[in-house]
Amino acid sequence: MKRMTGAILPGNSTVELKTFDIPTPGYGEVLVKMKSSTICGSDIRCIYHEHLGKGPEGYQPGMIAGHEPCGQIVEIGQGCRRFREGDRVIIYHISGCGLCNDCRRGYMISCTSEQYRRAYGWQRDGGMAEYLLAEEKDLVLLPDELSYSDGAQVACGFGTVYEGLEKIGICGNDTVLITGLGPVGLATAMLAKAMGADRIVGIEAIDERIRIAEKLKLFDAVLKAGADNVQQVRTMTGGMGAEKTVDCSANDKARLTCIQAARKWGKIVFLGEGGTCSFQPSPDIIHDQKTIYGSWVTNIWRMEELVERIVRWGIRPEDLITHRFPLEKADEAYALMAGGKCGKVAVVFDEELR
Repeated sequence: MKRMTGAILPGNSTVELKTFDIPTPGYGEVLVKMKSSTICGSDIRCIYHEHLGKGPEGYQPGMIAGHEPCGQIVEIGQGCRRFREGDRVIIYHISGCGLCNDCRRGYMISCTSEQYRRAYGWQRDGGMAEYLLAEEKDLVLLPDELSYSDGAQVACGFGTVYEGLEKIGICGNDTVLITGLGPVGLATAMLAKAMGADRIVGIEAIDERIRIAEKLKLFDAVLKAGADNVQQVRTMTGGMGAEKTVDCSANDKARLTCIQAARKWGKIVFLGEGGTCSFQPSPDIIHDQKTIYGSWVTNIWRMEELVERIVRWGIRPEDLITHRFPLEKADEAYALMAGGKCGKVAVVFDEELR
């Protein structure tokens, strides 16, 4: 049997490269030649330093990492009905049971089956390898206009952001405030701009990320995180506050800023995972008629919609990638991402090596 190299995360802030058998697709499965696998903040938070994740985020030791995979089908198993060899595909990163209510809504991320729910890179092998075995039902066709690195980000980050922005709604009337300008915050700005936001304001604590945000020219203003942020946003908006606010940081102070810097009747969405949040319900939410939304990943039909709209809008998610590494340097890729002084980091193959 032919062999391949894959990366696992032992949980001690290192990456191990190991040799695995190249899998053979069974009924309803495809073998995907990996082209790009980007690193998500949840990989760092729950796996890289320590194996802290539970349930859906419970990493199975020895599993090939990577839940933002994109590549090309090189072999199909029996029973496949839509996709064919040669198709360029994004892999929706959770394989659900397909029968629970959440799966039938397309939200395999929320699949309630303990037996059948398996996330790529967590409970089943993911994209940090030369090949990935995927179920056909988990695939989204990648348009020819987009690169594999565009598609890898749709698999998690951009899909997550799009879901959240659809929940709060974005239009040309809106000032949008974004707290936390890592890859998710940058994706939020790119999509909010494409969706017609009138003005986009970002807040970030890390100087390197502030410089990346300013260089990308996605923001009308980028503020250093601090005690005056709420007043600064209100001053920019004639004392009113932002119509829509998005937290991508998971920081308690940033979340409070999102709440307090939103204007009356404003809508707030929390995307950043983990952390806490403390606020006073009456003055901060109830009296100003504000709404807080929680949003976790997205559904598969919305991911299909997103790739269509990305092409229509003429935006390129890969523009947020600041560093690309070959698989043999995956340890450097994860260490850089863990340091937080970068944009998106990708492990890439073949034509995506630039």
